Amino acid sequence: MSSTSITMLVAMALYLFGMIGIGIKLSEKTSSVGDFYLAGRKLGPFVTAMSAEASDMSSWLLMGIPGLAYLAGCAEASWTIIGLAVGTYLNWLFVAKKLRRYTEKSHSITLPEFFSNRYGDKRFVLTLIAAICIVIFFVPYTASGFAACGKLFNSLFGIDYHAAMIVSAIVIMFYTAMGGFLAASTTDFIQSIVMSFALLLILVFGTIKAGGMGAVMDNAKSLSGYLSLTAAHDAATGGSTPYTLLTIVSTLAWGLGYFGMPHILLRFMAIEDDNKLKLSRRVASIWVVISMCAALLIGIVGLQMSNAGAVKTLEGAESETIIVQIANLLASNGVIAALFAGIVLSGILAATMSTADSQLLAASSSVSNDILSKFFKIRIKENRQLLVSRISLVVIAIVAVFLAWDQNSSVFRIVSFAWAGFGATFGPVVLLALFWKRSNRYGAVAGMITGGIMIFVWKFAIRPMGGMLDIYELLPAFIIAIVVNIIVSLGTPKPEKEITELFDEVGAMK
Repeated sequence: MSSTSITMLVAMALYLFGMIGIGIKLSEKTSSVGDFYLAGRKLGPFVTAMSAEASDMSSWLLMGIPGLAYLAGCAEASWTIIGLAVGTYLNWLFVAKKLRRYTEKSHSITLPEFFSNRYGDKRFVLTLIAAICIVIFFVPYTASGFAACGKLFNSLFGIDYHAAMIVSAIVIMFYTAMGGFLAASTTDFIQSIVMSFALLLILVFGTIKAGGMGAVMDNAKSLSGYLSLTAAHDAATGGSTPYTLLTIVSTLAWGLGYFGMPHILLRFMAIEDDNKLKLSRRVASIWVVISMCAALLIGIVGLQMSNAGAVKTLEGAESETIIVQIANLLASNGVIAALFAGIVLSGILAATMSTADSQLLAASSSVSNDILSKFFKIRIKENRQLLVSRISLVVIAIVAVFLAWDQNSSVFRIVSFAWAGFGATFGPVVLLALFWKRSNRYGAVAGMITGGIMIFVWKFAIRPMGGMLDIYELLPAFIIAIVVNIIVSLGTPKPEKEITELFDEVGAMK
């Protein structure tokens, strides 16, 4: 291994040890299940904002968007960015404060528990269904994060994939198990800073090596459909294909997913003061827009770097490594440059870890709190509840490691599917629970099950038919789920008086 590689590896190792140190330190502030899963509702506005968005973006920010822009130009990446930016803002604007107040009034520390408490479901059937959905969609999603870490170290340094994947999983599992939600949120906040630094450094260095922004834009303009929002560039033929209105709407539908993301909604529930959510909303929205636009620009800059011979030409899925290629070029400029390149690669690691830790925590809470404690009513002494929560987290992590064992498995394919799953399963229930007084437990159950089933049906049975049906499964599943929820709620008994009184109480809060 060269001195350059060793320097980059040392920088990444120091970053990993730093995350472990945070977990150990914050374990002192985690003394109850409420602390473990919701940090005692004491998150500050900046940690709330940045940890929510860091856990949202995953490695898709530093690899997916640049790779998409590199290959096909601006259309798909731009419409996805617009959909995600609008979804982010609306989620903070309409859902955050009301969910924070409602979950506190109903004494709910997880999203599945809130569903049952909101609708007076004393048997916790809603909690069980929601918890099962979280495990189904989150455990493989977490596994893909572990796999991404393993592939990163394997491709960069030749380290055995399984060894790298297991070590990465242990680090994530350790700091999350030790410090719980507070550790996950604090490390996610730090990871968002590392991700921002990586994006900025790569964009500036890449632009210089590409010959300046003028050269970058001249190259982009010369490619058919590359800068268009209504056409996609075809790298294979050099031509372009139309980006239709249906495709645009389908791509924008990514934004609907935010209303049902447990790991993001938990941040709303955990802030110390709901009046500070306005500041969090502004910080989160600005960061999301700037970071995603920077990622798109890196893809455009990277293509010109390939055109200028600074980095090799990338094809297919390899385009997602454009930031890695630029980081390797940066590292060739000496020890200090290699150290900065190591920080950039830590940014990719941070993007993956910030999502995996939140998913791990949400999945473990579904097992220990929602399924064992709430649905099956297994009574656990208070001094043992925290231990059970940590054991559940470790078991979930081990299962995810086994799922990630195949090195050739797709890391990113499951991201859009899991995103759609949560968006259609939980999104309609969250919105109707917060904003429609007449909704009831029967509608919530029907809507949740319908949304989950439709994701699979549309993805594997309907979408392959093509034509007008070839749209992102989140959009039709979300619409069908919310319609079913409304119809079933109207066709079944009205909610009990105490349920509507709590709804009115939360709605009257200023």
